[in-house]
Amino acid sequence: MSGVAAALQEALGDRVVTDPEVLRMLATDKSGWWSEGGALALVEPQSLEEVQAAMRIAHEHGAPVVPRGTGTGLAGGATATPGSVVLGLGRMNRILEVSLEDELAVVEAGVINQHLSDALAPHGYIYSPDPASKAISTIGGNIATNAGGLLCAKYGVTREAVLGLTAVLADGSVLRTGRRTVKGVTGFDLTALLTGSEGTLAVIVEATVRIRPIPAGQVETVSAFFSDVTAAAAACAAITAARLRPAVMELMDAEAVAAVSAYLGRSPAHPGAAYVLVQTDGPGAAAEAAGVLAVIEQAGGGGVEVSHDAASGEALLAFRRSFHPALEARGEVLVEDVCVPRSALAAMFAAIERISREHRIAIPTVSHAGDGNLHPNFVLPPGAVGVPDEVWAAADALFEACVQLGGTLTGEHGVGLLKKRWIEGELGTEGLALQRRIKAAFDPLGRLNPGKVY
Repeated sequence: MSGVAAALQEALGDRVVTDPEVLRMLATDKSGWWSEGGALALVEPQSLEEVQAAMRIAHEHGAPVVPRGTGTGLAGGATATPGSVVLGLGRMNRILEVSLEDELAVVEAGVINQHLSDALAPHGYIYSPDPASKAISTIGGNIATNAGGLLCAKYGVTREAVLGLTAVLADGSVLRTGRRTVKGVTGFDLTALLTGSEGTLAVIVEATVRIRPIPAGQVETVSAFFSDVTAAAAACAAITAARLRPAVMELMDAEAVAAVSAYLGRSPAHPGAAYVLVQTDGPGAAAEAAGVLAVIEQAGGGGVEVSHDAASGEALLAFRRSFHPALEARGEVLVEDVCVPRSALAAMFAAIERISREHRIAIPTVSHAGDGNLHPNFVLPPGAVGVPDEVWAAADALFEACVQLGGTLTGEHGVGLLKKRWIEGELGTEGLALQRRIKAAFDPLGRLNPGKVY
């Protein structure tokens, strides 16, 4: 395998990194998971042709390839596997085209999510998929995991924003999928298939994505506290049932509120209470906010605060966005990612509370309540090596409860390494076997991101 690194260096020169310390850090990501073994080399291409060259050399030498963005994944999906070539796409960071007439942009995979919205803002447009990591994560990585975010309840997850892709297959050949048109049904939807495939089918190098006008009109933000998290979850479900479509609807349980308050050096406004944060936008923002407020008050929400402008609304959202840093300040964080039907949100929160009591483990949880996506978190002690058995046991109970409620193991983070053990329980034996056959059609030798997902 040492010949792989030599061949890569001969072909790509300083695009190839073999520094042991750099390679060591490729064995982990934001999930905190560390893969056993490590990469032989890191390749940082700056063009489609360089990606092709790297893939052909890896193919010829039988080396596995792990595509990677900035390492912000939360499921171990882009961690280096033993003897792998890591293909770091961060240098492919050009915005190639913005077409306001067609409301689309063409970007390389290494473009940072927020950078695209920043470039679009002077034109009055935005790229709507907004994962919590949008300031540091790449659009290619977001596509690989079909990332969501705070705005996805109204504007959709990444898949709804992707029109077409340019990808490189395991043997170095190029695949172009999708189109620039608003609609089109010629052939199988390979764009949707690659979106969320976690680097197991092809290496995404370029994407044509939808852009949206920044919503006109006022931005209204409503926040409230509930003494019971299940009551808060029921209120969120009632907002959706009332045919209201806020842009953001977030829910934090009492553990999450306490963690953020401590992190920001604040005294909790309502100790022991859960927190609901709802934001409306567009021409009907004020009327929608009034409807949200009525539902919250009827559901027993208190400590209500209403903001009538984007700046103060963003200040309220900053509290929610501080959740993950607040937990990281306490230790290593294992972030889970389950999703249930919105009508089952309260039942899932109740299940998390039960599991927390039974396993005697705190599970601070936040939720994109607008689409039923929950992020239960486990905080491991500083310096912990691996995930303790009792945490896996609690996670197992959590996933079982989620599936029983008609939910899914992952709403936006992906399967990666951390959820492989549960995937058959959701997909079924035949469903998993079919997915493996689809992977084999793209990657017959199993060289792309081996050991992940399947």
